[in-house]
Amino acid sequence: MNPTPTPAPEERDHKKIGKELDLFTFSTSVGKGLPLWTEKGSVIRRELERFIVDEETKRDYKHVYTPEIAKLDLYRKSGHYPHYKDSMYAPIKIDDEEFMLRPMTCPHHFELYLRKPHSYKELPIRIAELARLYRYEQSGELMGLQRVRSFCLSDAHIICKDDEQAVEEIGKALDLIEFVTETMGLAKGADYWFRLSLGDITNSEKYHKDDASWIKSEGLLRDLLIKRGGTFTEAKNEAAFYGPKIDVQMKNANGKEDTAFTVQYDFCMPGRFNLVYTNEAGKEEIARVVHRSSVGAIERIIAFLIEKYIGAFPLWLAPVHVQIIAIDEQHHIEAQKVYSALRAENIRCELSLGKEGFGKKVRSAKLEKIPYFIIIGDKDIAVQKVTLESRDGGNLGQMSTDEVLAKLLKEIKEKK
Repeated sequence: MNPTPTPAPEERDHKKIGKELDLFTFSTSVGKGLPLWTEKGSVIRRELERFIVDEETKRDYKHVYTPEIAKLDLYRKSGHYPHYKDSMYAPIKIDDEEFMLRPMTCPHHFELYLRKPHSYKELPIRIAELARLYRYEQSGELMGLQRVRSFCLSDAHIICKDDEQAVEEIGKALDLIEFVTETMGLAKGADYWFRLSLGDITNSEKYHKDDASWIKSEGLLRDLLIKRGGTFTEAKNEAAFYGPKIDVQMKNANGKEDTAFTVQYDFCMPGRFNLVYTNEAGKEEIARVVHRSSVGAIERIIAFLIEKYIGAFPLWLAPVHVQIIAIDEQHHIEAQKVYSALRAENIRCELSLGKEGFGKKVRSAKLEKIPYFIIIGDKDIAVQKVTLESRDGGNLGQMSTDEVLAKLLKEIKEKK
């Protein structure tokens, strides 16, 4: 038996598949790099968002909401302006004040932390948000969902009391990332790999000037990766301006490498924002900060997943779980009953009741890469069952509606 041929890059391109499956679009009237999500594409991102919020909440993250706009002075204070000035939208003048569409949430989360005093007993404090961000990417750099100007980042900032606690939290963040990637069917080494992104202490224009902190923090991250085992690469001049980071790297269908997720050590902004806590001796001490993203930008990870699965998503992520196909008009009433039963249990299903032939209906379900389809005909109604077919496993035989429902719910819960 010949092995299944590897699809050509253009066949895996998420832009092509996204259009074929009607997941997202772009409009020149709306603007370059500003994706519009269809109903089906919105299902995928909503499932990912629910998944990561639920998982982070289990791990003691405090999920919050903060504004998508802030005063420019906030980004001057953080250092993002002017470091990231070229990738930020132009200031907006309102009532003699200047505001920015936010390119990141760090200062917003710091202001939440500063609303009241904190004790060492409270730390670490993990502040998380599914944050809408805006960054100006040059037109030539825009690429489908992988590089856009408006995106949603699974962002978080962990306030820690010392280096030891910060390294422990970075390890836990990497544990979360590995759990997330495994759940999504991504294999370390094959689909993604770790990169230690370093600064350059000779470049004080790009990086915060603190040679000792750079040397120390880069060593801490390197030692952590070595202790965790496995291979990782190192890249100089790829750090954030405020500290080194561990990046999760992936390649798109065309072989271009991008950072999907990241965990960053910050020795700069705690001092700028006076992020203090009361230590065991009753004195104020400057905290440490870990910046991290568990699934990265929702847009970018969906692009990777589209290409990974060539649009044939696992059941829990599929825009439509099952299509119900009535063979003929006399089977419509029973198809409606099955549809209602599945919908009542939050199964995403479609009814195929059109006048086109049965074969055409089945081909359409397969082209849409729907994981399952239910066939209802005379033989099924006679035994009060339905025929279940799988996109990946073929004909699974006749089952009762309750048996189908139990199978689907189990597979969705297990996220296989």
